[in-house]
Amino acid sequence: MTISALQKARAEYQPKLPKSLKGSVKIVEGAVTESVADQDEIKKLFPNTYGMPILIFEEGAAAASAAVNVGVILSGGQAPGGHNVISGIFDGIKKLNPDSKLYGFLGGPGGLVDHDYKEITADFLEGYRNTGGFDIIGSGRTKLEEEAQFDKGLEILKELDIKALVIIGGDDSNTNACVLAEYYAAKNAGVQVVGCPKTIDGDLKNEMIETSFGFDTAVKVYSELIGNIQRDANSAKKYWHFIKLMGRSASHIGLEAALQTQPNITLISEEVAEKKQTLDEIVEYMAGVISKRADDGNNFGVALIPEGLIEFIPEMKTLIAELNDLLAEGSAVEQEFKMMKKSHRLEWLATQLTPESSAVFQSLPTGIANQLTLDRDPHGNVQVSLIETEKLLGEMVKTKLDSMKSSGEFKGKFGTQYHFFGYEGRCAAPSNFDADYCYSLGYTASVLIGSGKTGYMSSVRNTTAPADEWIAGGVPVTQMMNMEKRHGHMKPVIQKALVELDGAPYKYLVANREKWAIETSYLYPGPIQYWGPTEVCDLTTVTLQLEQKGK
Repeated sequence: MTISALQKARAEYQPKLPKSLKGSVKIVEGAVTESVADQDEIKKLFPNTYGMPILIFEEGAAAASAAVNVGVILSGGQAPGGHNVISGIFDGIKKLNPDSKLYGFLGGPGGLVDHDYKEITADFLEGYRNTGGFDIIGSGRTKLEEEAQFDKGLEILKELDIKALVIIGGDDSNTNACVLAEYYAAKNAGVQVVGCPKTIDGDLKNEMIETSFGFDTAVKVYSELIGNIQRDANSAKKYWHFIKLMGRSASHIGLEAALQTQPNITLISEEVAEKKQTLDEIVEYMAGVISKRADDGNNFGVALIPEGLIEFIPEMKTLIAELNDLLAEGSAVEQEFKMMKKSHRLEWLATQLTPESSAVFQSLPTGIANQLTLDRDPHGNVQVSLIETEKLLGEMVKTKLDSMKSSGEFKGKFGTQYHFFGYEGRCAAPSNFDADYCYSLGYTASVLIGSGKTGYMSSVRNTTAPADEWIAGGVPVTQMMNMEKRHGHMKPVIQKALVELDGAPYKYLVANREKWAIETSYLYPGPIQYWGPTEVCDLTTVTLQLEQKGK
């Protein structure tokens, strides 16, 4: 493998570990747990993995371990640090016993079902340590939901004598991991299943999972780009930049990027939902900020727009829910819609909606309406990343400002540039934080495996402290679950963590929002730093710092 100078330097970086993982580990069990909601239903569905205790790792006495073969799967979208999770698993199981082996299933969960795998050796792994991407074994979005898949996977696990499987993924992937753990436990299959929390969206978090891996790096990449654009805007002084940021359901990325860069406008989906803001009200707010800046001679600015915003606007949320049901795969409406001439589709579809949603649907620009009818994602939801919300808002703001100009309320100029930052951050070389955090998560998974645990997710807490003081352990996946409607049926899923409107990060934004809106208070974070002063290289996110301040 040909590597760059950066890769060569990063390969020499040794990730830091919590003190409890540096030697032999003692496992301390806490109180039994229960799910965050719907306890009776979750307990009935997971009788073998429900109510297990939280686990905390402490320094302990050395103990001999038998060799163990472990499988690993990268599931879902990429996130910086995945390679270090695998590195941590590898080093951890080799420490348990040098004869332990690690097998990677290729292309995500589908590799388990299709028996497509590769043994990960020390020589092979060396080229991937501290690097971004999931290219070591690839990822995929095959959902492990059916018993036939579980049984097919068990065949290869038995053939390779794999005693444990680590699934690295987000909330849906770890939900599936828990279902798989329950199934194998019920069958006494002799296979443990452990999860690791991954998603740049930041919505897999709770008391035991302070942050999902990849979030730190991705937001630093986006914040560097936003800072660059802010500097350009402040130099040219003639454009408003509308920037949509990845993060499907939650606004964690937009909030953290705002805290790092201080743009003029930051929309928060959860706030829009809480205040029941209409599309017109959002446009009026944005136009008001633009007009006030123009009064000061500043015909430029930056607005951050969360990817999932459109689903949080009440009338749009209702419309999208109706469209998701109508256009569900295999439904009569979906089949007729696809057979119809494209020129007639939108008009006909409007007749299938409730009167309120039909009115909203017909009021949208044709391009946006078409985007709402595109093929659904694997979970049956509209693919919000394909909806150009930034352009929708830009066009509507322009129309509003034109009206204000006619009445003399707006005397400035308005030109727009549009951006969508998503893929730019998913495979970046991990920050020092993510390199350390991911390695610790993987190493924690190896300890859970060595102690015979299943149905657990790796947990590393106290992450604003130096890595030496981090608290490693395991949390039962069932503790994070509730029941939600998916594809028209109630299913157990890990509860998504949205931006908390009573949380310190959001309150900090609100306290400064008015000043940042009118003044040009931009911060320019610059590129991610890998080596240099600790105060630059090893910073955690502002979100974590605010959340844990005073703890």
